[in-house]
Amino acid sequence: MTVERAVLDADVRVLLMTVAQITGDRRWLEEPYAPRRDVRLIAEEDAGLEPEIVDEIRAAAVDVFHRLEAGAEPAIVDPGDELMVEMMSHCLGEAVPPEYAPLAREELGLTSRLVEWPEGGSLDSEGVDHEVLVVGAGSSAIALSHALGELGVEHTIVERHASVGGVWRDNRYPGAGVDTPNHAYSYSFAPPRRWSRYFALQPELERYLADVADAYGVTDRIEFDTNVVAARWDAEACCWRVELETASGRRTRTCRVLVSAIGQLNEPVVPDLPGIEEFRGRAFHSSHWPDDLDVSGLRVAVVGSGESANQIVPAIADDVAHLTILQRTAQWARPIPRYHDAIPEGSQWLFEHLPFYAAWFRFSMWWRYGDGLLPFLVKDPDWPRDDSINRVNERHRQEMAQHIVDTIGDRPELLDACMPTYPPYGKRIVLDNGWFDALTKPNVTLVPEAIVGFDETGVIDASGAHHEVDAVALATGFEVFQGAARLGVVGRDGRSLAEEWSDDDPRAYLGITVPGFPNLFLLQGPTTGLGHGGSAIFQAECQVRHVTSCLAELVRRGASTIEPKPEPTEAYNRRHDEEHERLIWTHSAMRPWYRNQAGRVVAVMPFRLVDFWSWTHDVDADDYVFT
Repeated sequence: MTVERAVLDADVRVLLMTVAQITGDRRWLEEPYAPRRDVRLIAEEDAGLEPEIVDEIRAAAVDVFHRLEAGAEPAIVDPGDELMVEMMSHCLGEAVPPEYAPLAREELGLTSRLVEWPEGGSLDSEGVDHEVLVVGAGSSAIALSHALGELGVEHTIVERHASVGGVWRDNRYPGAGVDTPNHAYSYSFAPPRRWSRYFALQPELERYLADVADAYGVTDRIEFDTNVVAARWDAEACCWRVELETASGRRTRTCRVLVSAIGQLNEPVVPDLPGIEEFRGRAFHSSHWPDDLDVSGLRVAVVGSGESANQIVPAIADDVAHLTILQRTAQWARPIPRYHDAIPEGSQWLFEHLPFYAAWFRFSMWWRYGDGLLPFLVKDPDWPRDDSINRVNERHRQEMAQHIVDTIGDRPELLDACMPTYPPYGKRIVLDNGWFDALTKPNVTLVPEAIVGFDETGVIDASGAHHEVDAVALATGFEVFQGAARLGVVGRDGRSLAEEWSDDDPRAYLGITVPGFPNLFLLQGPTTGLGHGGSAIFQAECQVRHVTSCLAELVRRGASTIEPKPEPTEAYNRRHDEEHERLIWTHSAMRPWYRNQAGRVVAVMPFRLVDFWSWTHDVDADDYVFT
């Protein structure tokens, strides 16, 4: 592959920013080199420019590459905030607010995301086994371990399974994959990855996490097959006493700081269905898909119609003898042109060889899947319809409804069962990777009823109908409310986190720290999930920055403990709830899994990504108590 060949596959808006940054020539930020706005997740590579302009940009990229080969240096390494705003806006064809500039510079790897650690300082490790003990070895723990390692903070990770990966180790069902573009769903500190496609499947994601963990020494810090049974704060010794269980028995470890990195999507919800013990076939949660199960020629039932079911059904429909889908609620599914496309070889070459190209490509993907949707998820109090919430949401509803009609419109009975009656985005949005096409196959039956039980030969739906099957995949979601409380955490004065978070109502300051639980930090804690867009890895890196900022302040003050004050914690959660009252997820037309039984949205945040980045970036010492 040569650069001359590679640029033919390039995203021209990304190539343009690369040329502008390497040369420092401002003419590339003016007409006629102005890309047109394109909100599609995978935008057209020509950026809406005339062919001769595209050719000129490609030729300039070839020229700068050869100059770099000859020893030239980029004119601009870090554009700074002012120029960054100009470049981002030019790249996207829309005005980017200035508050995104420092975030983007970190996200593109142009500036460091690490905190400034007090020179010569360290956490008090006297009398404890570990300075920091991290529970879980998924994507968040890997990000934290990288940061702690760079800062020289001693730490150990305990993981109940035998390998890293979290949700991407556990969810091995057919078709499992990410619903965020890979180049945004990856670490800002790691080199560009040679992803095979824009939305990668589970094996690639699990391998990526394992490779990053190996590359940054994270794997060596993990004790696998180790489960946390309980954790109790010892006020006299100012440490956590953590009870661990392994195959050889139980033991207690002490640590100055305890971090839960178990995330939200790790405890499957398995309905208590009568008769399941009598079923002669195989029944399992989708996250526990048996490695030895070959569905070829089997009669399979999939229970549910959310993201997991939407990935499983197209993946197995052509292999099974018959597929029965039990759907309690129809789902909106967003069509994504080029969802299955492979990434061209020329683009891969540019990611690896042309400076800044991978960074700007990452930014363009991050932005299109970022905060742009959030303003259109605000409920218009005067809006007359129940199946949409405002003018733009109604336009999206019409577009998605038309997609359903275009795909299955010749099947009236199917159309009725597949058309949702609630506003789009009211539940976690599903990306259509072939769901509706699969429903039209002759060996696929959609049953618009909930499952109510099993018998020896199959499943029974709410209408009383019986469906004979050989295997049942329960794509029934996860328990998202208890999180770290499942670890048996007991804080100051004997306060149990499970009791504090009773009635499925967890509350934490910024979703990261909890009053009454000194030196306890949560990654992917309550109120920090994403509903409008963004990347869970981005959220993790924001939270890691906050955790390490807190630890640096602890060292700077020579203190032993840190915990949030009740007042800012209450204020954050009050603001969270008030903002959600304006947004779609509190709409009465549906009950998403984001809400608890009292109707409070717990799992996802209502704020812009840039606001969460800003609030978590540097510790506000006035919101914490240090002792």
